[in-house]
Amino acid sequence: MHTKKFIKGFVLLICFFTVKFNLYSESVYTYDLRKDIIISTLSLGAFGISYLVPGKTNDIPSELNRNDVNFIDRGLMFPEDDTPHRVRDNMRNWMPVLTIITPLSVWGLGGWGFEKKDFDTWLTYGIMYMQASTLTFGTVEILKKRVDRYRPRSYFDNSVGKLTSNDCFPSDTTAFSFLASTLLSVTFIAEYPDSLWRIPVIAGSYTLATAIGVLGIISGMHFLTDVLAGAAIGTFYGWLIPFLHRRPNNDNGISFHFTGNVGILSLKF
Repeated sequence: MHTKKFIKGFVLLICFFTVKFNLYSESVYTYDLRKDIIISTLSLGAFGISYLVPGKTNDIPSELNRNDVNFIDRGLMFPEDDTPHRVRDNMRNWMPVLTIITPLSVWGLGGWGFEKKDFDTWLTYGIMYMQASTLTFGTVEILKKRVDRYRPRSYFDNSVGKLTSNDCFPSDTTAFSFLASTLLSVTFIAEYPDSLWRIPVIAGSYTLATAIGVLGIISGMHFLTDVLAGAAIGTFYGWLIPFLHRRPNNDNGISFHFTGNVGILSLKF
């Protein structure tokens, strides 16, 4: 009796281990050729139009008066300060790194291989960043060239008479910083809805973006409203583009299939 039970148990165990397990990680985002052609055409159109819009470059007039500035911006006007300006530029140069954190983690969960699903993930994220960045650039540049506004530093005596482009609204550096932080936050939440890292990732990325905006103000490069407008533009495109690339059906699931005499168990997450 014991021998028969052992044989049955052994047979069941062998059957269990002959099942082929297919464990893989799939991004909740994907590309669609038709949709992405339309979005990319619009984004590249905005990018191209920004170069056709004429800008203005003038000497800073001596009659600039800080009392003429709106009350929202007047209290946060600073003279030119090179130190926070250089710190801001260095931080800005590293912000695009944030956009690869999510696809890198998805790739890592897949075993650091490079199968088709991994290629599709990187391609999708690359397309999303290209579209979001070109839309951000085009929108910011068009507004900068159409809004006639001198930088805060121009209102101080040591700047009078200098040749400058009066196109500080909105802040392009802040726009791209918030674009990167929003792309990271939105995609990380979507890929890992139950992760304990969600709050640290969101708080950390937006803290960096906000710091860059603040440095733009205290360096005399931008008004508060320049920074707020740039943040709004970057945040909007950082949310919109991933939203347009959500996979139609990205629910978690487990499936079991028989192919001949082999069973395949698939866990999708």
